[in-house]
Amino acid sequence: MAVKKLFPTKDTTLYTEYPNMNTGLDEIIEASTYVKNSKGQVSRYLIKFSDDEIKKTIKDIGEEVKYKVYLRNFNAVITGLNLDSELEIFPISGSWEMGTGRFGDNPPTENGASWTWRDYADGNSKWEIPSDTTYVTGSNKAIGVGAGGVWYYRYPTGTQPPTPPLPMTQKFTYANDKDVNVEVTEIVENWNAENITNEGFIVKQRNKDEFVDNINNQKTFRFFSIDTNTIYPPQLEFRWEDFTFNTGSSTNKILPEGESFISLYNNVGVYYPQSTPRLRFAAMPKYPDRVFQTSSLYTTNYFLPPKASRYAIKDTETNEFVIDFDPECTRISSDETSSYFDLDCSGLEPERYYTVLVEIDKTDDAGNFQNSLIYDEDIMFKITKG
Repeated sequence: MAVKKLFPTKDTTLYTEYPNMNTGLDEIIEASTYVKNSKGQVSRYLIKFSDDEIKKTIKDIGEEVKYKVYLRNFNAVITGLNLDSELEIFPISGSWEMGTGRFGDNPPTENGASWTWRDYADGNSKWEIPSDTTYVTGSNKAIGVGAGGVWYYRYPTGTQPPTPPLPMTQKFTYANDKDVNVEVTEIVENWNAENITNEGFIVKQRNKDEFVDNINNQKTFRFFSIDTNTIYPPQLEFRWEDFTFNTGSSTNKILPEGESFISLYNNVGVYYPQSTPRLRFAAMPKYPDRVFQTSSLYTTNYFLPPKASRYAIKDTETNEFVIDFDPECTRISSDETSSYFDLDCSGLEPERYYTVLVEIDKTDDAGNFQNSLIYDEDIMFKITKG
């Protein structure tokens, strides 16, 4: 198991146009800019993952193991892109409440975070920049200093381990993927070390792109929220290398290059979200060498090539990868029984079918990489509700 997905505990969007409105139950979160009544308007979104789950995941991985963490949000509507469109991600300073509002509520719901307020419009919980810190900031435009969220723009003095400056960023162009997939390892490490308190992320456009009153510069970034009815809720994805190749006393050989049969021989077909099955491969050449022997060639299992074989998981219906091939984090391990990988089912949506794919690198006689061959053998399983 080298990929672990966590899902948010809360999220919401803040709007300048509606400074007291909460949208905690909306299916969409957004970081957009638009013009209304000749005035530049802005939205930013907040998203938080459980501190207990983060700490437990790091402990289970092993704090001595090098890991990476990515914030992933999946696009619903993105428009107005140009060559320098960019989103920024900061760790939030101070607590906030998700609320139970929706964008279309009339009258607006005000029982959660909004542009002006951290929790509800009571006059006592505004977004404000602490007076005793030099590493927290917020808006200096629109509705007052601190409105629209408050965040760390750098880490506290003396923070260990050393980290690059904030924010984490992602650029967007017409040709690139429109999903948010940003490494946030340093932020998560600072939460885990308790250098700063985990209050989640704020995602926004760059300062120079916000509050622009030019209709030609409007940019829409809308993503699915925790309340989506789709299979695309936000995720915090941990990735690390857990590859091992220790075949012990096994006499099985490594799968030779060429066409092959690959399957999972212990796939039961249905798994619960709480399970972490070890899925084992059966592999053999499609056209084995002709040799004299008294047993069938097709009863011999082969190991997949070490460090040259990887797995991926895709949603069978949509063909979208939920775990993509990774040169380090999805390498297939082997023990004396067979090649295998461990699957964390908690990161997969229930009542969906998934397909396992295998990628194997091919080399020339000198051992130089030539290409990769992907095996899609209709190896499927379902995640059922626990």
